[in-house]
Amino acid sequence: MNPALQGLITVLIGVGGCIGYFYFSNQFLDRVLFPAKGVNAGRNINRANMVRPWLFLFPAMFALGLYLVYPVFATMWYSLIDRDKGNAFVGLANYAQMVDDPKFWEAVKNNLLWLIIVPAFSTAFGLLAAQLTDRIRWGNFAKSLIFMPMAISFVGAAVIFKLIYDTRPVDSSQIGVLNAVWLQFNGGTGSFLILRLIPAALIACFGAAVAYVGYNLTRRMTGAGSAKTPILGAIGAAGLVALCAVALFMAVRAFIGIFGFAFPYGEPQTWLTIPIWNSILLMIVLIWIQTGFAMVILSAALRGVPEETIEAAIVDGANPFQVFFKIKMPQIAGTIVVVWTTITLTVLKVFDIVFAMTNGQWQTQVLANYMFEQLFRANDWGVGSAAAIVIMLMVSPILVWNVWNVRKEMR
Repeated sequence: MNPALQGLITVLIGVGGCIGYFYFSNQFLDRVLFPAKGVNAGRNINRANMVRPWLFLFPAMFALGLYLVYPVFATMWYSLIDRDKGNAFVGLANYAQMVDDPKFWEAVKNNLLWLIIVPAFSTAFGLLAAQLTDRIRWGNFAKSLIFMPMAISFVGAAVIFKLIYDTRPVDSSQIGVLNAVWLQFNGGTGSFLILRLIPAALIACFGAAVAYVGYNLTRRMTGAGSAKTPILGAIGAAGLVALCAVALFMAVRAFIGIFGFAFPYGEPQTWLTIPIWNSILLMIVLIWIQTGFAMVILSAALRGVPEETIEAAIVDGANPFQVFFKIKMPQIAGTIVVVWTTITLTVLKVFDIVFAMTNGQWQTQVLANYMFEQLFRANDWGVGSAAAIVIMLMVSPILVWNVWNVRKEMR
C-alpha cells in the first residue's frame, strides 16, 4: 500500500475511532446505563454526570497505563531475573554485576559532569539572552535565531557539530571549524588570552555563581524559618547543596589545571578522542539546543516582573546590574529553578548526542547509552533493565521536587 494512503487511512481510523468512542459511550451512558426518564430521572442524570468525565479520561489513562506504567513494572521485573536461565529470579545479581562494571561508573561520572555543566550554562545563557534581547529593537528576530536549534533533532545537531569538530591530516585543508581556528594559535599573547585567561575567567564566574547559590540554599535551610520547610523541599535543597559543592570543587580543579595544561599548538586535534574535553564538546551541543528553551521561558518571566518595582529601584539610584540581580532575579527565582530542573531531566536521559558522535567511546559513556549497549548489543536484559531503573531513580526525585515547586508557585 502507498505510504501516503496508509497514513491517511490511519488518521481517518484514529480520528473516527475517537469520535465514535465518545458518541457511542455517551449514548450508552444516557440511554442504557442511566436513562433520564422515570421516577429516578434526576438521580440518573447526576450519576451520569459523575461518570462522564471518567469515561472521557479512560482512553488517556489506559494509554498512559499501557505505555508508561506497565513498562516501569516490566523493567523492574526484568532487572531481577535472568532470561538466559529461563527467566529465573536472581534478585539483585544484575545490579551487582552492573556495579562491578567500570563502564557503569564511567557513565555515572559523566552523567554527573553533564548535570553540573549543561543546566547551569543553558540557564545562564538563556537568562542572558532573554535580558539582552528585550533591550534591542530587533530582539524578536534575535530570539528566533537563538530558539531555532530547538527545532533540530538531537541527532541532526550531533551531525552538525561532528562536522565542526572534524579532523583532517596536517597537510590537508581543515573542514572542521574548530581545527581551522585551532591552527591559528602558536602560543603567543592571543593564545594566552583566548585559551587560558578567558576560560579561567569563565570558570571563576561559574564557581562564584555556584558558591553563591550553595550559600543561599544553606542559609535558607539553617535559618530561622528552616523548621517550617516541607520535607520534600528540604531534601531537594540538600541535594542541590551537595551538587553545588561538587561543582565548586570541579571548578577549582579546572581553574588550576587551565594554567598548567600544555597545549599541542600547530597540530590538528581529534577533539572527540581527548578525554574530559570530548565530553565538554558533547555538552556544548545540548547547551546550544537548550539555551533557546531557557530563553523563551525566562523572557516571559522577565516580562511579568512589575514595572513599578523596577521604576522604584531606579528612582532610589539602583544601577542596571543592581536592578537585574536585586529586583528581577528574586522575582523570577521560581521560574529559573523550573527551567534548571527541566533541563536536568533532559540531561539525565541524554542518549542521541553521545550515540551519534562517539557511541560512548573515549570515556564519554553516559547511563542511557550504557543501558542501550547492554540491552541491544550485549543482549543482557538484566543489566540493561537495572541501568534503566537507575536512570528512573535519578530522574524521579528531581521530577517530584519540580512538581512540588510548581504547585507552590501556583498557590
